[in-house]
Amino acid sequence: MSSGYLLVLGTLLLVPLSLCIGAASFEGGTDTLWLLAVSRLPRTAAALLAGAGLAVAGIIMQMLVRNRFVEPATIGTGQAASLGLVAVTLFAPYAALWVKMLVAALAALTATGAFLAGARNLPNRDPMMVPLAGIVYGGVLGAVAGFIAYENDLLQYIEVWVSGEFSGVMLGRYEFLWFAAAATLVAYAFADRFTIAGLGEDFSRSFGLSYRQTVAIGLSIVSVITAVTVVSVGMLPFVGIVVPNIVSRLRGDNLRGSLPFIACLGGFLVLVCDVVGRVIWYPYEVPVGAILGIIGAAIFIWMLQGRGIHAT
Repeated sequence: MSSGYLLVLGTLLLVPLSLCIGAASFEGGTDTLWLLAVSRLPRTAAALLAGAGLAVAGIIMQMLVRNRFVEPATIGTGQAASLGLVAVTLFAPYAALWVKMLVAALAALTATGAFLAGARNLPNRDPMMVPLAGIVYGGVLGAVAGFIAYENDLLQYIEVWVSGEFSGVMLGRYEFLWFAAAATLVAYAFADRFTIAGLGEDFSRSFGLSYRQTVAIGLSIVSVITAVTVVSVGMLPFVGIVVPNIVSRLRGDNLRGSLPFIACLGGFLVLVCDVVGRVIWYPYEVPVGAILGIIGAAIFIWMLQGRGIHAT
């Protein structure tokens, strides 16, 4: 049985487990149906959608930047979405959720485009130069967002938004994550273009590909996925780094063939971490962002030691 079938089977087995675990117990009858429909099913779907979207966003960024060490959380995309969220909360505190999401997406798109433009001027001899610059860039954006939030007594409010956890996900609170699923489908439609764009601008032009248009499409997809995820469930670290690199080792760099596997593995990883966070301190929960930080960092270090990650 191939690794793809094993992953799908593991995900299918994990979904019933996720539906059964929680502080509230099943009472039977309509109460059980209500608990499943309002809380457990939305939470499980949110974990799968967020993980799949962030993994796809990660591989797109790696293709466009041509560096295996980047993801939206390490080049300022997530931090810019948070900054946009701070701005709309400050100037329009009663704005609808879709307005906050739109502002966050525009902020993420602008900041990511600015970083991508600046990254072209960085020396490409050192593969760590781009991610280090991205970490500094994201740190500056995050610091600005934190400072503005602190000055306006919004720090705790913003931390609730951006901390990666699913305990507050319920029916009516997660549906925007389906936009991330739609963006993933758009990414699959342009998968061949992203694969060619990952070979460089000159190579893309030799194939008759509009490189700038492809980059714009990729940045739009990444920004939508990041903004939707940040506003809905917060930041989820390492998903966009470890998942694409694992799949690259197993399936190669043909995005058309590997993208479904990347999305499935991303959803599986986030759902596993969410289940772990619910059981290790039951009936309390550990935020999935903390679990992902530990597991993702361990996997990332292991892959670095195994020489499994290459810059391009």
